[in-house]
Amino acid sequence: METLIRLLKDHPKDPAIAGLIKDAEARSEVDLNQQSQQLSGVWDLRWSSASQPWLKQAAWLDNLQILDPERSRGMNVLRLNGPLGRLAAITVEAELSIASATRVSVCFRKGGWVGPGLPGGGRLALMKTVTQSFPAWLEITALDETLRICRGNAGTIFALLRRNDLSIESFFSVD
Repeated sequence: METLIRLLKDHPKDPAIAGLIKDAEARSEVDLNQQSQQLSGVWDLRWSSASQPWLKQAAWLDNLQILDPERSRGMNVLRLNGPLGRLAAITVEAELSIASATRVSVCFRKGGWVGPGLPGGGRLALMKTVTQSFPAWLEITALDETLRICRGNAGTIFALLRRNDLSIESFFSVD
């Protein structure tokens, strides 16, 4: 797994990654009933089998997934990398639930543009309710403190690395 993590960090377009993901999945045993704390956090998409550009890794973008199963919430965030990323982002908020030892159910609730912070708190935002016409889920196939590999309901494979420099709370309004 060390080689996979190193390639995801430093060379996310390396063709060896797909095979290393298969190997990691074959060696991994996931039990979200015991590992929900490991699932929780801010995750950086580093590799995807998807063809859509917004589901691919790009050096100039932060493609983040924030998972907070304890509070049944999650969020996908697409923003520019670096200081400009704090000015605006495209986000999709979801309700999460652990459906089985390896599956997280996802119900998308709202999405849109989130802008810069305002004096006195809050942020500019243009959000719209999302009507989800199909059941969505993530099958978690490998999980530890650093790496998460999962498959979406459309069959897409994702490899994400934990971002310890970012907190869940910084992405959600105070409840």
